[in-house]
Amino acid sequence: MRRGISVFIVDDEDTIRQSCASVLEQEGFDVKSAGRGDEAMQLLQRRSFDIVLLDLYMHGIGGMKLLNQALETSPDTIVIIMTGNPSVESSLAALRAGAWDYLPKPFSSTQLHVLLGRASHAVLVARETKQRQTSLQMEHGHGKDSEVAFIGDSAPFQASLELARKVARTDASVFLTGESGSGKEMFAQYIHAHSRRTARPMVAINCAALPETLLESEMFGHVKGAFTGAVKDKPGLLEAAHRGTLFLDELGEMSLTIQAKLLRVLQDGVVRRVGSSSTDAVVDVRFIAATNQDPKEAVASGRLRRDLFYRLRVVPIHVPPLRERLSDIPLLADHFLLQYWKRHRENGQPAPHFSEDALRELQRRPWPGNVREFQNVMEHLVVLVAPGSEIGPDDLPDVEGGPVVGGTFGSKIIPDSFLDAEYHVARDRLMAEFEQAYLERLVRESNGNMSEAARQAGVDRTTLYRLMQKHDLEKRDLMEGDGGGR
Repeated sequence: MRRGISVFIVDDEDTIRQSCASVLEQEGFDVKSAGRGDEAMQLLQRRSFDIVLLDLYMHGIGGMKLLNQALETSPDTIVIIMTGNPSVESSLAALRAGAWDYLPKPFSSTQLHVLLGRASHAVLVARETKQRQTSLQMEHGHGKDSEVAFIGDSAPFQASLELARKVARTDASVFLTGESGSGKEMFAQYIHAHSRRTARPMVAINCAALPETLLESEMFGHVKGAFTGAVKDKPGLLEAAHRGTLFLDELGEMSLTIQAKLLRVLQDGVVRRVGSSSTDAVVDVRFIAATNQDPKEAVASGRLRRDLFYRLRVVPIHVPPLRERLSDIPLLADHFLLQYWKRHRENGQPAPHFSEDALRELQRRPWPGNVREFQNVMEHLVVLVAPGSEIGPDDLPDVEGGPVVGGTFGSKIIPDSFLDAEYHVARDRLMAEFEQAYLERLVRESNGNMSEAARQAGVDRTTLYRLMQKHDLEKRDLMEGDGGGR
């Protein structure tokens, strides 16, 4: 298996470099080595390697510069960092820069053998996947993998996407944060699709959608007789995700009992099914977690285990809300309009198009439901507008709680002269009006129950209180005349 896999060892300690080379050559790897950073840099600039075993701390050119060069030459290269000082900061920095894994010194030949075995498997799977994709592209005439889910050139969006690109080729755990509807699952799919695990499945679990007992059985599986209805052994989704990716959506909703059991899988890869007294499987899984809450607040309140959070949060990625990427809206509007037109209308009918005024109106809206809400509006338009027509502002559906120019906005009236202000001034005034009206209605409709209000809004309570403080709102003021609240 190892023949034809090239390994480059870079370490300024002669004994370690020579010992590693000897072990790996005996196993059939094609090995080259360098004892100086400048020597390694010159070779990495000329050619690529399948695997680079790289000391993090060396005289002259350091390991981080060599890591960047190796990945610049070949993004598919697996870089394993060796370090005698495996601090959390340095290890995380290397993983975020694209390192695949790290190997703390001193290490045994067995540890080296196991880690290089995993890396070799990843190299071979990546080769097979690339060959399969090339065959499919030739067969269907596609020149490039589609990335239609990732449309937008705004700075916040591109920064998050660039981080996803870097981490995708590693095995590092990723923690996605962002509001409901902002696209966290799309980012998880992107990371998996561009990883070396893409030939294996990405298994998704919505931790908020299942009660505790069912979630535990679904994740870990169960043995026959574990509970009423367990008539046979059943493997769980962790086993289904072996050598693939497990996406844990809404992690903060997982019970502490299941969190403790999941932590063991993260630590040693061992799965014990519900009702079993022994190890049932050993799995190799890449974890991606996501939440629309503030994970640090969940840790502080005891709802999320601190050790589990930091295990999963090797590389954090924040998915920006749509209101922070308004410049992307014209691109998204054209894309989703055409996508839904092809899905719902007869072939040959000319697609409609947006007027400039309609696009400006779309950019004025706050989009509390983010891209998911935006997609729903686009689909609504496709169903109603005529073929080949121009979509104007009056054709856009009203959004509950959103702005209507020259009309009502929540409980307030916004005059047409509002739009005479400069863009940034008008936008800030619009957002302030929206947020205050939205909060007033939300707290009243939830009868002052702030947990319920946060759930309805799709945000955590900390965000809700922060918004109320921003607008100098008190719950008792919002509840005046409505019979009080809790």
